Amino acid sequence: MSRRSGTSISWRRPFCRRSLVVGLVLVIVALAALGKLAYIQLFDGRSMAQAAAESRTVPHTIKAQRGRILDVNGRVLAQSLERYTIVGDPKAAADFVPIDCTKKTKENCHSIGGNPVGADGAAGVARLLAPELNMNAMELGGKLSVPGRYVILAKQVTPEVKRSIDKLGLAGIITAELSSERTYPHADLMGSLIGGIDAEGKGVAGLEQLENRQLTGKDGYEVYQQGMLGQQIPGTVTRSNPPENGKDVRLTIDQDVQWYVRQALKTGRDRFHADWALAVVQDTHTNQIVALADTDDYLAGSDDAKIHSSRAVAETFEPGSIGKTIAISGMLQEQLHTMSDKFTVPDHITVDNQQYKDAFDHPTEHWTLAGILQNSSNVGMVMAGDKYPDQKRYDYLTRFGIGQPSALGLPGESKGLLTTPQTWDRRTRNTVLFGQGYATNAIQLTNAVATLANKGVRSDQSIILSEGKTNANQVRVVDEAVAASLMNGMESVAELYQNTARVEGYRVASKTGTAEVADNSGKLTGIISDWVGVLPADDPHFVVTVVLKNPKSSDGVFGSITAGPVFAQIGEFLMQKYRVPASSPRTDAIPVEW
Repeated sequence: MSRRSGTSISWRRPFCRRSLVVGLVLVIVALAALGKLAYIQLFDGRSMAQAAAESRTVPHTIKAQRGRILDVNGRVLAQSLERYTIVGDPKAAADFVPIDCTKKTKENCHSIGGNPVGADGAAGVARLLAPELNMNAMELGGKLSVPGRYVILAKQVTPEVKRSIDKLGLAGIITAELSSERTYPHADLMGSLIGGIDAEGKGVAGLEQLENRQLTGKDGYEVYQQGMLGQQIPGTVTRSNPPENGKDVRLTIDQDVQWYVRQALKTGRDRFHADWALAVVQDTHTNQIVALADTDDYLAGSDDAKIHSSRAVAETFEPGSIGKTIAISGMLQEQLHTMSDKFTVPDHITVDNQQYKDAFDHPTEHWTLAGILQNSSNVGMVMAGDKYPDQKRYDYLTRFGIGQPSALGLPGESKGLLTTPQTWDRRTRNTVLFGQGYATNAIQLTNAVATLANKGVRSDQSIILSEGKTNANQVRVVDEAVAASLMNGMESVAELYQNTARVEGYRVASKTGTAEVADNSGKLTGIISDWVGVLPADDPHFVVTVVLKNPKSSDGVFGSITAGPVFAQIGEFLMQKYRVPASSPRTDAIPVEW
């Protein structure tokens, strides 16, 4: 054997050994794999299958619907409608290959108007989907061409559109997640009063906030297995709990009355060139709010409605001469006077170096206390209050609800401003007798007069029918005879202004007010003109309050001239709508002069 042959043999031996080692290792690995497979199949198959199923099993939230807000007759003011969020899977979209429609594939194919899609991947998905979403196909394709497995393509999609998308054959690529849309069929009718919700569906303003707990439901869920593309595998639901939708909230407000009152306010605002107008209509039998309106044009659910509270509960002002009804009630209850007491009243008077004047010049008059109320004499009120203690002046204001939060609890409601007698100066102690020196809102003012209409008993107001108890928390403020005397005097007030505020066929008990208020600069150049009326006076059904800010009229800006006609328009509507019987003639008027 040659030397070369020996070298070849020596080289082959290490190679063979290495080959044997590698082969042996492969055999051992193969045997291990076979052993593992056998173990899994024979001993651990069930647990592995369970683990695989668990990895595919996912919980899915089923959103609860928010409850509706209804008017007293069940008409919808706010509701949540079924809507869907359309979601795409970009990775699955990239792998999309459309199936052309043939006789064999017609049950499971893709086409656009009977024509082939003409593109694969995200572009093909976008071409199919864009017409249903009313979107640009190129824009939609761009949204589907991003990394990841989840992208929102459209929100607030209707059930009809969702069903159309389901027929496109894009399961696993395009999915629809159930959501809802809060809608307001009459959004301009009660904008700030209804308020709105945030992006999470939580009430953040108005009645949506006040009744959020009642309106909010409890989400449900389903637990099922999903495929590789995220689609639900049929028949794999393991657990489920249906959602509990929120409960409806029914208001005491009548949509028809609310609409009419709002229109009357807008007409009055425009006629008298006022900055704004507001009104409250309250049922005297139940103390329920029938209408709570203003001229603000905020749409329910809008950002403006969430920022601005209802003006009827948030706006505070000096009530002016309407406050005389409260002061006289206290004087009568404390037996300091009767409505027939006689006074000699000049048009100005000085007390404690403070001069007080009536709103108009007049000779010295011979008025009874009823006449002082009818002619709205500030001087007469100061004279009648000579023996009326400051603490009592304050006590009766609070008893009538002035400066106290109402039972409505509406977001943004102001309780007004009423300071204690210890803080009053020599002038304020007398101005509170004629509705100045303190601030109230229309809700408080309405209930104060409703107290007189209800024979001296004040009850909580309500605006939620499901929670409102008729005449809840009754408190006697003045005796029935005192309330009757005030109603008699207020009826004489209404008779004085029949030319501007008559409600044909019905007796009315009213009080008008006018007060100077601060403007934006802080100067007392602004005017509040208001009117509160009970009708019918002989059988009270409603109290109506109307307030205008900065009205302008060639006949004057007094409440009797500006707010009075708006009151009369609303009053006529109420009497006709509720078919209230006409009044009987008045026969018991207390003399206003002597």
